[in-house]
Amino acid sequence: MTPFVVVDRDDGLEAPDDDSFSCWVRAALLGAQHPDESAEVSLRINDRDEMAQLNQQYRHKSGPTNVLSFPADLPPEVDSPLLGDIAICAPVVMEEALDQQKSLESHWAHMTVHGVLHLLGYDHIQDDEAERMEALETQILGSLGYDDPYQLLTDSVRAHSE
Repeated sequence: MTPFVVVDRDDGLEAPDDDSFSCWVRAALLGAQHPDESAEVSLRINDRDEMAQLNQQYRHKSGPTNVLSFPADLPPEVDSPLLGDIAICAPVVMEEALDQQKSLESHWAHMTVHGVLHLLGYDHIQDDEAERMEALETQILGSLGYDDPYQLLTDSVRAHSE
């Protein structure tokens, strides 16, 4: 399976290379057992201002967030491999990685996998949905050699509260 991944970056933002993003998208699709080998995903790596604007416009929440997913909303008669668009805020990802004591690479991978799973219909609004999505993310990231991102977060939060 080789998904078609397009990465668009704001100038001056540090982010992984296109091959890394393609690898993470592919792993997410394989882990979720997505059948379309020609899946297409667009990634936008942006700054705080753009992400805050998107977050306000689409979620009615103020301030930037780490990742937003926009599944393609195509009519049934349109046969397209386009799954949708993902926006990732580079400065937020960097701050979270530092705060949560994670490697920057593993956090980028996590945000990418998380975004792809949203494109595929996974969500974390209800507790059971969150458990299912987090378990799949952990499995996918493990297949890539990364630690459980939620365990690290739990340990980090625990350490800061002691």
